[in-house]
Amino acid sequence: MKTIHKFRLEPGKEPTTLTLKEGYRVVRSEYIVPHKAVYLWVEQPLNVTTPTLERQFRVAYSGEPVPDSFEYLDTALDPFGPEAYHVFAIPAGKEELFNTASDGASNDAFSRQNWQHTAIS
Repeated sequence: MKTIHKFRLEPGKEPTTLTLKEGYRVVRSEYIVPHKAVYLWVEQPLNVTTPTLERQFRVAYSGEPVPDSFEYLDTALDPFGPEAYHVFAIPAGKEELFNTASDGASNDAFSRQNWQHTAIS
C-alpha cells in the first residue's frame, strides 16, 4: 500500500529537510494562499519496514540562481500575486552546500536579497 502526505516548504536560502520513505515520489507542489506557503505532496510506501531517508528541498524565486546539481521538480504560483516559487530537490550528498558550521561557507550567494534581477520575471 501507499499514501500521499503533504509537507510545508519554506522559501529562502535554507533548504527544508524531510524524512521520507525509500521509494518516495513527489507528485505535486502548490502555493496555498491562506497559509502563504508552498506545499509539497509526496507519495510514499506505507510498509513500516521501508527504510527512511532524509532529503532536502529548496524553494527558489524566479530569477534566483541555484546550483546546477539541483533537480527541478515543479513550480507553485501565487494566484493573487506576481511570485512564482520553484521547487528543487537537493541531491543526496550535496547538503554540504548549506553546512555553514563546518567551513564558514555561506548561502548568501543564493539569497534573494543579493540577487540582481536582470530579466523580466
